[in-house]
Amino acid sequence: MVAVIDIGSNSVRLGLWADGKTLYKRILTTRLGEGLSRAPLLLTEAMRRTADAVVFFLGEAQKAGADRVFVFATAAVRSTENGEEFCRLVKERCGLSVDVISGEEEALLAASGALGNGDGAVIDVGGASTEVLLRKDGNVVFAKSCKVGAVLLKDACGEDKDKLKAFIAERTEDLIAFRAPVTYAVGGTATTLASLKLGLTEYDGEKVQGCRLTLNEVYEASERLFALSVEARQALLRTDAKRADIIAGGAYLLARTAEKTGAREIIVSDRDNLEGYLFVRGIL
Repeated sequence: MVAVIDIGSNSVRLGLWADGKTLYKRILTTRLGEGLSRAPLLLTEAMRRTADAVVFFLGEAQKAGADRVFVFATAAVRSTENGEEFCRLVKERCGLSVDVISGEEEALLAASGALGNGDGAVIDVGGASTEVLLRKDGNVVFAKSCKVGAVLLKDACGEDKDKLKAFIAERTEDLIAFRAPVTYAVGGTATTLASLKLGLTEYDGEKVQGCRLTLNEVYEASERLFALSVEARQALLRTDAKRADIIAGGAYLLARTAEKTGAREIIVSDRDNLEGYLFVRGIL
């Protein structure tokens, strides 16, 4: 049995696999990327609670029978001045070495999870970065990691639409319109929007997988969420406060990114960086 722990800017996730099959995924929201719009430093308390989550998930994986446990980290760790300090903390707490991946590799992980070996485009809206990748004829022809994510947006702009629009435009200026035949979206923003469209009372990855959202539906969902208080979003989405307070901006970011790449529709994938890490690293 293999376990992978993904340390993101908003949450820490655990995936377990045996005999090539996904057993389950779990998530803890720790917001490691809190405050990054003000300074490129991880906050001490954010590092502590995130390390706690890694320790907890390691214990869960071992209790389940995992004989190999891998852990990787994304934008919040690679883009900060004290990211190495966080990695040392994790190592001291539980003995795991954190694999800090680059932005372009993060895009490849997302694409490998959603597309496997297939062609198409993938958008991954995270907490501190957004990745876009296009694969044609088995080759990566475009890959970009943009320094904008749902947590970073909240910290920098709150819910001021003019500020959000300008911030996103500045941070995604290198994206191009390539009109892929199919565009997938991975990450908590996309899966939350799929759950909302499907009217799910609790998250179900199998039902979310393959859910189609038009560009207009993503924009409309964003407007609907902006109009609600964080408490009302929590009740509507049946999620925690640390997802509810970033989901409106995250949805707007997803819509703007999809529009910039020329996508008229996105397909939401529950298979993402966790599966991608196994694929790219040749673990399974």
